Amino acid sequence: MNDTLIAIGEALIDFIPDKTGCSFDKVEAFSPKPGGAPANVCGAFAKLGGKSRLLTQLGNDPFGHKILHELEECGIDVSCISLTDEANTALAFVSLGADGGRTFSFYRKPSADMLYSPDKVKAEHFEDAYALHFCSVGLGRFPMREAHRTAIELAHKSGAIISFDPNLRFQLWDDREDLRRTVNEFIPLANILKISDEELEFITGETDINKALVKLRKHFGKRLCMVLYTCGSGGAYAFTGNGSAFSEGLKVNAVDTTGAGDGFIGAFLWKLKEFDLKTPDAVDWMTEDEMKQCLDFANRFCAKSVQRRGAIASYPTLDEMKTAPQDV
Repeated sequence: MNDTLIAIGEALIDFIPDKTGCSFDKVEAFSPKPGGAPANVCGAFAKLGGKSRLLTQLGNDPFGHKILHELEECGIDVSCISLTDEANTALAFVSLGADGGRTFSFYRKPSADMLYSPDKVKAEHFEDAYALHFCSVGLGRFPMREAHRTAIELAHKSGAIISFDPNLRFQLWDDREDLRRTVNEFIPLANILKISDEELEFITGETDINKALVKLRKHFGKRLCMVLYTCGSGGAYAFTGNGSAFSEGLKVNAVDTTGAGDGFIGAFLWKLKEFDLKTPDAVDWMTEDEMKQCLDFANRFCAKSVQRRGAIASYPTLDEMKTAPQDV
């Protein structure tokens, strides 16, 4: 049965500060939490009761073993995660503003995930694939980039939905133009593109979503079926070649937005599967009501998660999703 969400890319340790609304030099303690966007998406899917699998590489070090243990505890299939002595596990220290907004300081020169090579990606990893999700952090000029190409083609051949969230991290790129070119090179390989209001202009050159869609629609009818446009508390939109939908944002007291966007796409993909929409063609022909239900679910998932610290640790279970957004 094709019911497993697969993600490829980085897994790392997010060091979450004990204080908000202050700079790094004012933080007295950090708590280590497993993170990395692809791992977070797998975590969100698994917390909701779905099957997920992560393709990555960790350092054969205490942080790598911590990630392995906690991802497995979360219900993620870790059988395809490699360990290496060639580099350490990636670390990210997080600073939180008063509104829960984040800044990052990465330790990744190089990290183990960057050295994950294409030969580690096998066709059998995709025999039960419902969807493949990836981001731009793993698309730099290192072996993990080519591993992405292999995974995307194997997922495409298996008929799985391919989801791309650029999740821009400018600190990790020496050349912003290289980042822009890379994102636009991989957009046509995806069926679902998630893009935030903060990323729209950098990727498309437009500040207005309708003008941006004119540029993005040139990929519709090829592989790209849907654009998800997220605006934080301002809500989220879904656009296909055949319709659109909008879901209002929910007002809650945000404590930590780390992993919120990852939680959104993980929850959205989980809801798609619950509707039995498991192919790119099915996504392309979603009704407005189906799109809105998926957006509403993903927004509620995020509203609950941002009221807790961390990424995967903050994600609600399916039972917790049955309560009001403010109830955490």
